[in-house]
Amino acid sequence: MQSVGVPQSMCLRILDFLLNRSQVVKIGGNLSSSLTLSTGTPQGCVLSPMLYSLFIYDRASCHESIQILKFADDTTVLGLITNSDESEYRDQVNKLISWCSKNYIKK
Repeated sequence: MQSVGVPQSMCLRILDFLLNRSQVVKIGGNLSSSLTLSTGTPQGCVLSPMLYSLFIYDRASCHESIQILKFADDTTVLGLITNSDESEYRDQVNKLISWCSKNYIKK
């Protein structure tokens, strides 16, 4: 986050907010035991879309005919396929899958 201009003090506050969060699930009158989480962002949190955008900020296309569209918590690969040659598109999709794996983002 610091590489895009977020002050270190804010980065530390966000990190503190994200680490060691407890979660329970309530169904009807039943409450699960508490589980500590240190990955991802809380669903429904107003910071989650911004944090997701920061997490994927460095993911860009390496082909002129391919665009990676990112919005809130969604990413789409959009490509122009000419002469039935899908190689650049498939290459970009594979690179995105690899990037997601290295950055602990699941499908």
